Amino acid sequence: MTSSVLQNVSIRPLQPRDLDAVVVIDQAIEGRPRRNYIQRRLAAAVREPGRHVQFAAVDGGALAGYLLARVLHGEFGREQTGLRIELVGVRRDLQQRGIGRRLLDALADHARRNAVAELRSAADWTHHGMVRWFDAMGFSLSADRIVDRAIGDDASRPGPDDAVATREGEHRGDANDYSAPAGNDYEKLARDVADLRSMAAGDLGPIIRIDRHLTGRDRSEYMRTQLAEALDDSAIRVSLVARLDDTVVGYLMARTDLGDYGRTEPVAIIDTVGVDPDYAHRGVGHALISQLFANLGALRVERVETIIAPRDLALLGFLYDCGFLPSQRLAFVRRLQ
Repeated sequence: MTSSVLQNVSIRPLQPRDLDAVVVIDQAIEGRPRRNYIQRRLAAAVREPGRHVQFAAVDGGALAGYLLARVLHGEFGREQTGLRIELVGVRRDLQQRGIGRRLLDALADHARRNAVAELRSAADWTHHGMVRWFDAMGFSLSADRIVDRAIGDDASRPGPDDAVATREGEHRGDANDYSAPAGNDYEKLARDVADLRSMAAGDLGPIIRIDRHLTGRDRSEYMRTQLAEALDDSAIRVSLVARLDDTVVGYLMARTDLGDYGRTEPVAIIDTVGVDPDYAHRGVGHALISQLFANLGALRVERVETIIAPRDLALLGFLYDCGFLPSQRLAFVRRLQ
């Protein structure tokens, strides 16, 4: 029976017309409807086809399963291009028949053709079915650390900034210098340390300049696409800049994520945060985090998450100082080259 099912299943690109079928399958798996989240993922693929890879498994003309992935360039502390699996599902009556593997094989083939070195994803450690599937599909635990914190959690204490830079962990300066005086509270930091506002198109040049200074690399294209997404889809982007002396001196790029693999609450994911080294130790990084929390609270987003490369101990220390703690979610990776 398994072989006959697989013989009848074909793989093709996922299309906007598949939305209703994807929502039905997803709700059967997750136990709750996530139409808005799925609709935004499909719309993003249409708007930016170069940043998304989405496949459908079709059995007799009906949708049997789907896989949605996103291209990674500079996120999550990586220097090489990767693909992050955001959503995968198979119709309940066709599970355990190899359809998920067929979808993953299609993604891996696409990755190899486009010189993508790895597949990445994450799941809560208690989501046992998903964790077992990653294991069976050749994934292993990543060395990256996922940290998070609840919005409104009083555990954080504002403190001084290092030259907290980017997810890359390649900032310059003394990574152990946290000696600058701490602020009194987050509200004061957000109000008084810098002029904080949402990103605008004109911020691209200063952001690229700061990022190049911090990382020693030119990530203009990555920053350009991140900013374009922030402007094109404000429903999922909550990105900020900090200004002092009439210039951009810091930035934070984040997005809301309403659910992959067992999430039960809206979550914001920080992709990149950077502070101009000339303005380090002045509370700019903490002010950006503070304003992010305030904005997310207004949007009823309950948790913030980010992924830290293992070498980036200074950034990890900064986030711990902001109240982040180790997450219950695990990062997975599958090397392709």
